[in-house]
Amino acid sequence: MKEGVAILGIFVADLAFRAGRMPAIGETIAGSGFAMGPGGKGSNQAVAAARAGASVTFISRLGADDFAAVARATWQREGIVARVAEDTSRPTGAAFIYVNDVTGENAIIVVPGAAGAISAADVSAAADAIAGAAVFVTQLEQPIDAAQRGLEIARAAGAVTIFNPAPAALLPEALYGLCDYITPNESEAALLTGLPVTSLEEARRAGDVLLGRGVGTALITLGENGALLHSRSQSLPIPAFNAGPVVETAGAGDAFTGGFAAALARGETPERAARFASALAGLSVTRPGTAPAMPMLEEVQALLARG
Repeated sequence: MKEGVAILGIFVADLAFRAGRMPAIGETIAGSGFAMGPGGKGSNQAVAAARAGASVTFISRLGADDFAAVARATWQREGIVARVAEDTSRPTGAAFIYVNDVTGENAIIVVPGAAGAISAADVSAAADAIAGAAVFVTQLEQPIDAAQRGLEIARAAGAVTIFNPAPAALLPEALYGLCDYITPNESEAALLTGLPVTSLEEARRAGDVLLGRGVGTALITLGENGALLHSRSQSLPIPAFNAGPVVETAGAGDAFTGGFAAALARGETPERAARFASALAGLSVTRPGTAPAMPMLEEVQALLARG
């Protein structure tokens, strides 16, 4: 019996700096805050899904250092099963995150470290975890060939596949047909399709391109405008949920994808799962950090109940 969510991705230590603006080259400015915490798209999505009630297995690679200890402590605390290789020749990844201390908007530099060497063979070694999951999720912070191998294993085993094409990159055509769901934001959808994505109608046109390449459903996130759930049978706008003042948006996309995976894994319809994901993301941006900002299931349910 398939259950839960398997996620292939990376962990990085998030080093977040808050300031009123980014410094220019050669300039030093004073910031207003600093925090270090767990991050990385895959790991963030794993935390989001676990807090949303799913049993989660996370597949990755770490260095043998203090940041790796942060990763393992995070997964243990969240009840996430780690299928993670240790690489003594490379450090655990890290991310520089600039956060505007007024708007909460961000700019990020990610160095994947050991996780940048995840191979297709590493993914094949965790095939049992992928094949046993109801839902499989991956992204693009690890190499594309590893992501594609994970999708191939999941598709062959009958798991629902979710591909989050972030950071944005051009993809092999064969990868699209392995995606039951693809979850780009506006800029990622624009890069993949070559079309502008600044409105709901433009998102529908971009969604049609993705469907034409073999994707089952395009779930395009639109920031404060919610999302679009677009398939061959329906095209539904998904509302955004305003849970309070925006503090930081760095983990919003990961919150959405992790929440969507958790909801699908427990049998929700795609529309209900997308609404759940939108509410979860809406809560996450009201808090600082990425993984630490992910809300618990009860909080998401309460927000949905308020409409």
